[in-house]
Amino acid sequence: MAALRLVRGLLKELRSLGLGPDSGPVQGHSYRETAAYTYILQQFRKNQVTSGKLCRAHHELYHQASTYMCLLQSVRQHLALHQEYHSKGDRSPHEVAQLVGLKLPQQPGGKGWEK
Repeated sequence: MAALRLVRGLLKELRSLGLGPDSGPVQGHSYRETAAYTYILQQFRKNQVTSGKLCRAHHELYHQASTYMCLLQSVRQHLALHQEYHSKGDRSPHEVAQLVGLKLPQQPGGKGWEK
């Protein structure tokens, strides 16, 4: 059951890379027609294990796949954070303070401060 969850997670990360019909490195094709998709499914089908058989290659594949899925998730999260914090150019001090959850002190005002 864990292998199925891992395959689904890997394929979800491939979809999130933007390999749709009009975006990503493969124009006009879905992510299911990419080499990465076919390779992942081919390797998991090749290393399927029956319940009575212990296979070292299966454990190695599982470890490599979980490491690769962690890498894909980290890259996706990094890109989202980079776009959130670095894509807008120069910001005012008020915007920067709000971005990190702080408030700037208010300038004193009211009667007597006009002089």
